[in-house]
Amino acid sequence: MKSTTDIQMSNVIVNSFNEIYTSYYKKSFFFAKSYVHDDLAAEDIASESLIKLWEKLKTEKIDYIEPLLLTILKNKALDYLKHEEVKRTAFESMVDWHQQELSIRISTLESCDPNEIFSDEVESIIRETLKLLPEQTRRIFLLSRFENKSNKEIAEQMGISIKGVEYHISKALKALRITLKDYLPLFYFFFYY
Repeated sequence: MKSTTDIQMSNVIVNSFNEIYTSYYKKSFFFAKSYVHDDLAAEDIASESLIKLWEKLKTEKIDYIEPLLLTILKNKALDYLKHEEVKRTAFESMVDWHQQELSIRISTLESCDPNEIFSDEVESIIRETLKLLPEQTRRIFLLSRFENKSNKEIAEQMGISIKGVEYHISKALKALRITLKDYLPLFYFFFYY
């Protein structure tokens, strides 16, 4: 059964968007808000729906305006809610991942034993790794990390460029990072400054 408003709107050429807006905005807003529970989103849904209705009215003869408007509102509200659901699921996944990562860091740090850091095993790994390095790389690394010489001092002593010193140090650090993978926090503690 047609409402009075439907009869008036479909029998008369709608003169302006303002007529539609004035007649339907408030009820469209409250309908959308009752589902999306967000004023700004409900305003957007209501406005977009009324624009879509206006565009349809300009191109088609519509006998029942309110059911069409309700269908448009329903679809736009559903799109919004589905999008919110995807965002919420993604956010929860991120929170879960961050929580797991934080738990791992906490348990790793709790199990960190300073006596183990300076254990014979770690020292042995470092010694064996350094032995496998080319002589020049090993010498430059020892001067840098164990004799606390600057890159400039090492470059002058070894007769190479500062870039060459940086290359050899980087090469040694890469080898140590691989062999000390089970002791990675120690690697940073010992060799980065």
